Amino acid sequence: MSKLTAYFKDVHNELINKTSWPTWSELTNSAIVVMVASLIIAAIIFGMDSAFDNGIDWIYRRLY
Repeated sequence: MSKLTAYFKDVHNELINKTSWPTWSELTNSAIVVMVASLIIAAIIFGMDSAFDNGIDWIYRRLY
């Protein structure tokens, strides 16, 4: 048996016997948490970007 074949057998064995896979409900809950966190972070970044843009526009209007 070659080293490559042994490697793939070990990988298969680990994926089948040693890996704990999440249930469908755990996977769904995790996906929802990630989506909500992504939306919150996107909203925060949008707010910061808008604030900086308005601030820079205000400064430029005062200078020029």
